[in-house]
Amino acid sequence: MEPVIRETPLRVLVVDDSVFNRRSIAQIFSGTDEASIVGNAADGEEALRLVQALKPDAITLDLEMPRMDGFTFLRILMSKMPTPVIVVSSYAQKENVFKALELGALDFVAKPDRARDADLQTIASELIEKTLLVRTLRPQAFAARRKFDSMPALDVTRPKPSKARPSRVIAVASSTGGPSALMEIFSRLPRNPTSALLIAQHMPEKFTRTFAERLNKRGSMTVTEATDGALVYERSGFVCPGKTCMELARAGTELILRLREPDESDRYVPSADRLFHSVARAEGENAVGVILTGMGDDGVRGAKAIIDAGGTIIAESEETAVVYGMPGTAKRAGVVTRSLPLPGIADWIAAFG
Repeated sequence: MEPVIRETPLRVLVVDDSVFNRRSIAQIFSGTDEASIVGNAADGEEALRLVQALKPDAITLDLEMPRMDGFTFLRILMSKMPTPVIVVSSYAQKENVFKALELGALDFVAKPDRARDADLQTIASELIEKTLLVRTLRPQAFAARRKFDSMPALDVTRPKPSKARPSRVIAVASSTGGPSALMEIFSRLPRNPTSALLIAQHMPEKFTRTFAERLNKRGSMTVTEATDGALVYERSGFVCPGKTCMELARAGTELILRLREPDESDRYVPSADRLFHSVARAEGENAVGVILTGMGDDGVRGAKAIIDAGGTIIAESEETAVVYGMPGTAKRAGVVTRSLPLPGIADWIAAFG
């Protein structure tokens, strides 16, 4: 019998000004053999010194700290020593979370607004899962991600919302790394796009509305969190609310959105599979699906439905996908029309107008 070769535990640095939180996070990771805490820092300055000395594989980061806060730390870290960062933040800090993602953080875990030991344990499995995801990262794609903290908001002359039917409805699936990828896409759209974008981004409830607002400031589309019965026009973008599934439907000559409660068939929520299936039914050979970075296989079954309807599936290529799970699984399943790097996907979508 051949010996089992175990991977070296992932080396994690904890950055948080709260002694209680540092101890709680250390306790969380003590429950797995796949990661170990190699250091703790109470502020950004100390964290930068430890990153240089310890060279951790991953960092958990609180954003509000004395001396040097999490944002300044992220700017310096990503410019000098790009390292995967999982932000641990409360629901009350939604804007701060997205600012951190725009500065280069990989993902976030939402902790209860009033942390007690029992509460922090509720995020244990998610924190471990997202930190261990670092093993699947493509280092070159991670280091090369565009940062958006200095990108100006759209000027006041943006086009007015249109009431015309979209030339194409493009459904987008994304998970880890998706917010930055979507920022890239929306920032490259033409000034007067004629398409509409429907987004199934794996994200907790209460964060999707803020995410839609961030996207709305970065491009020429009017982007909102989806509501049941919303009409889909050209130049409109919709983000599926967390804990909900979104579908596209026809109502006479109109295209409308339906929000549904997830059921046992929805392995991921929001579900890209369900969104893609509905776009295939509503749009047929005009259906378009885009699968961006993310862990798992959400979107693969829905992509098959779009392909079977005569539509098109574009997947992010290994070249730029921070996590190649979702697009890679779709490609191996033979349901991808074309693989493109992220800037190419943005330009491809822009070509629809």
